[in-house]
Amino acid sequence: MPRSHILALDQGTTSSRAIVFDASGVACGTAQREFAQGFPQLGWVEHDAQEIWATQLDTARSALKAAGVDAADVAAIGITNQRETVVVWERASGRPIAPAIVWQDRRTAPQIEALRASGIEPMVIKRTGLLLDPYFSATKIAWILDHVSGARARAERGELAAGTIDSWLLWNLSSGAVHATDVTNASRTMLMDRRTLAWDPELLAAFRVPPAILPRIHPSDAAFGMASAELLGAEIPVHGILGDQQAALFGQRCMEPGMAKNTFGTGCFMLMQTGTQAATSRHRLLGTVAWQRSGEPAHHALEGSVFVGGSAIQWLRDGLGIIRSAPEVNALAASVSDAGGLMMVPAFTGLGAPHWDPHARGAMLGITRGTTAAHIARATLEGIAHQVADLADAMSADAGTPLSLLRVDGGAAASDFLMQLQAELLGIALERPKVVETTAQGAAFMAGLGCGLWSDASQLARMRAVDRTFQPTWDSGRRADARARWKRAVECSRSWHPAEEVNR
Repeated sequence: MPRSHILALDQGTTSSRAIVFDASGVACGTAQREFAQGFPQLGWVEHDAQEIWATQLDTARSALKAAGVDAADVAAIGITNQRETVVVWERASGRPIAPAIVWQDRRTAPQIEALRASGIEPMVIKRTGLLLDPYFSATKIAWILDHVSGARARAERGELAAGTIDSWLLWNLSSGAVHATDVTNASRTMLMDRRTLAWDPELLAAFRVPPAILPRIHPSDAAFGMASAELLGAEIPVHGILGDQQAALFGQRCMEPGMAKNTFGTGCFMLMQTGTQAATSRHRLLGTVAWQRSGEPAHHALEGSVFVGGSAIQWLRDGLGIIRSAPEVNALAASVSDAGGLMMVPAFTGLGAPHWDPHARGAMLGITRGTTAAHIARATLEGIAHQVADLADAMSADAGTPLSLLRVDGGAAASDFLMQLQAELLGIALERPKVVETTAQGAAFMAGLGCGLWSDASQLARMRAVDRTFQPTWDSGRRADARARWKRAVECSRSWHPAEEVNR
C-alpha cells in the first residue's frame, strides 16, 4: 500500500503540536502540549530546547495514535516552527549549551543600537530585507557565544551547532545526522542574502557569527533527511520545512502576487505574496522569502509582525487572572458595549512593525473608577486588532492600493468577536477558512508536494474551503476616530525603557 498521510510538526512559541493529514488535506489526528516560558530578566524570553524536543516528539507519537496511522503509512514529515528563536548545542552530545533565546527576547537591543550607529543598516536591508532589530536571530547567536564560557572558541573549532527551531528538530529527528534549514527560516536570521539564498560572509562578519556552526540551506520542499525509526516506529522522510508564517501563507493558498493573510497566534503576522522578485518596503515592513520549491526561483513576500497578539489574552488569564481560559475573553469582552474609554497597547516586548521600538512597553490608558474586567478584556482585543490594522495600513501604502480581502488563520481567528472587530477597524472583508490551523497545513502541503503525494499547487487550491466571511459595518467616521485614539495611545507607550534597562 502506498504511504498516504503527512505528519506535520508545528512547533510554536507556547506549545508543540502535531497533526496528521490524509491525502485530501483533512486533519485526522491532532495532539498538542504547552511548555514552560522563561522570563529571567526584564525583556528576556527563554525556552528549554530539550523540553521543546520532548513535547514535539510526544505530540508526534500521540497524533499518529489519535489518527490510527502507523509510521509506515506516513509519506513524509513537514516541519513548521516559531522563527528567529535560536538554539546552540554541542555536536558531540546534542546538548544545548544555553536556554533557547526566543524571538520575543529584547536583550540584544544595545548591540542593535551600536550596529545601527555604525551605519550597517542600509546594507542589511538591501541584502536581507530586514530591519536591524533584536527580533532576528543573528545577535541572539552572538550573545550566546559571548556569554557562555568558552563557547566562541568552541564554535570556531566546529564543536558547536546553531540554528533556528526547525534545525534543532531536524537534528533530533535524524539522531544528529542532519544539520540543515530551509530558505524561509534562513531568511529570518539577518545572515542570508535573499538574492543568492546563501549565508553572506560580510553579514556573518558584521554579526560575529562563525560560519562553521550554521546549517546548510535548502529549498522548502527538499529531501532534508530521515526521521530515525526508533523515534516513531519507522523511518520517515522529512520533506518540507517552512517558518510558521510562510507556512500559513502557503496553507492559505496565497499563490498569486497581492494575496495576503494574517495569522492570529502568539503574535500577529501579516504577509502579502509579491512573486519571484524580492520586495523592499518603504513603510518599515520586512521583505522575506515566502517559499522555494526545488528547481524553481524563490517566491517572496512583504511581512508585518506584531509581537504580542494572542499572548495578551494569555496575560489576562495567567497574569491578571480575570479569565480562566482563553476562549472566555470573548464573552467577557462582549458583555460591554464598548471599552469605556480604555485603550490597551499590548507592547509587552516592544512594538513590531511598522513602529520597530524595542523600548516600548505595554500601556493601559483611560482607567477610571468605572473600569471593569470586561472593559480590560475588550480593550485588549481592540489592541490586538489595532496592531493588525497598523500592518494593513503600511502594506497598502507599499502596494499602492488598499487591501480588498484578508485571509485569516491561527488560534485566535476562531473568535467571531475578534474577527468582526478586525473587519470593522480594517474596513474590508475577512475570510476565515474551515481549517484555521493553516500553519501546520502549509507545512503538510509543502512536504506532500516534495514527496509527490500531491502533484501541484493548483490541486491544493481546489481543496480550500471557507468557513465564514466577516463584513465591516462601521462608517468611516467611527473607524477614523478609533484609529486616531489608538495612535495617541501608541505614542504614550513608545521608548518607555532605555536600552540599558532592557539589558539589565
